[in-house]
Amino acid sequence: MKYVESETLELKSSTSELKKTIISISSILNKHQFGKMYFGIKDNGIIIGQQIGKNTLRDISKVISNYIEPKIYPELKIIKINNKKCVEINFSGNEIPYYAYGRAYKRVADENKLMSAKELEKIIINKNKDELRWDNKVCKDAKINDIGINKLKSFLKIADKKYDSLENTLKKLNLIKYNKLINAAIILFGKKPQQFFPNSKLRCAVFLTNDTTQMIDMQDYDGDLFYLIEHAEKFVLKNIHMGMKINGLYRVDISEINKDAFREAIINAFCHRSYWKFDSVNIAVFKDRLEIRSPGLLYGGLTIEKIRTYNISERRNELIANIFYEVNFVEKWGKGISKILNLEPKTKFMEIGSQFVTVFQRKDVTPLVTPLVTPLVNLTKLEIKILNEIKKNNKISLSDIEKKLNISRDTVKEYISRLKKKIVLERIGKTSKGYWKIKGE
Repeated sequence: MKYVESETLELKSSTSELKKTIISISSILNKHQFGKMYFGIKDNGIIIGQQIGKNTLRDISKVISNYIEPKIYPELKIIKINNKKCVEINFSGNEIPYYAYGRAYKRVADENKLMSAKELEKIIINKNKDELRWDNKVCKDAKINDIGINKLKSFLKIADKKYDSLENTLKKLNLIKYNKLINAAIILFGKKPQQFFPNSKLRCAVFLTNDTTQMIDMQDYDGDLFYLIEHAEKFVLKNIHMGMKINGLYRVDISEINKDAFREAIINAFCHRSYWKFDSVNIAVFKDRLEIRSPGLLYGGLTIEKIRTYNISERRNELIANIFYEVNFVEKWGKGISKILNLEPKTKFMEIGSQFVTVFQRKDVTPLVTPLVTPLVNLTKLEIKILNEIKKNNKISLSDIEKKLNISRDTVKEYISRLKKKIVLERIGKTSKGYWKIKGE
């Protein structure tokens, strides 16, 4: 039999190389979790034999025990190869990472390479993945009646699943552990998740320029993840420009940033964020770009380069991702990034501080022409709706606009202010006898 060193086999001439042997064993364990080595065989495969005394096996075992952490208990035996005595060691262990003399190594071909801090971190994260997860932890104070049954039934209808009892349904969705609700159950279907998790929140803002010096609108939302995703999408649509294209005999409204692309980024932000962090998912609309910011950096050793190049993902919140998959929010094959890039090729992904940021570049679109108002500048959909109501009745009150468009008084005031700043709308007279004037008409 020819002996050749490999990723799982180490050959040593004698026990004088015991220190190197310790490094090799730990290195092989970190890569493969099992291996074999021999004393008495040169690294070129020539069998020379090993001088063996009464305490040889005990001394080898003691050194292995003293200098490899966590401890391993290999099988050592004396064998004869070509009538020459050799020591064979079979070892295994799953408690990676293993350290030799306080340092971690990995096996590459027949060499032992010192592991980088990043490689070591990845091993530790993978080893403790379940312990480090947030979504599968028991929600200590949550009770079954904290779940919104209608929310759950709406989900089941879309997912084409049947409702049994509340408890049985949650069990089938793996949202109950040790007969208690877990965090994922509350943040997905809780009546008021914010009572348990203050970071079950979405924060949105619109800025006048390309930086944060002048904020013209800010909205905060709290609730379950489906609610937050819905309102994130609505906020973006309300605050980016709308355009149009003609499809046959019909006009089709289009947004300056592809809706499916930024929706995918919003879903990813809530699906893959770190819920251990107190921060919220943040959406910022600037003059030149849209930013979607998610607490927590890329997970499981992924890098920006890897997610742009390969269709892979590492799921920080496995249960949340599974629920999203049931209603086609995410795909099991991790195609989200590729979908975004196909729809919006100029999209940028960044890691800033402790946040993952997706950046969409804004662009000019053909202004949306309505039957009543042709804007002189690019306007949002809501701004156009307000102008249309004013066109119908130039003495309309703020409360009437509020009722007709089903929006809050504060939103009406804010958007009226925005239209004035864009020099599109002017108020003539300050009393109830005054009226609105749309510029250019």
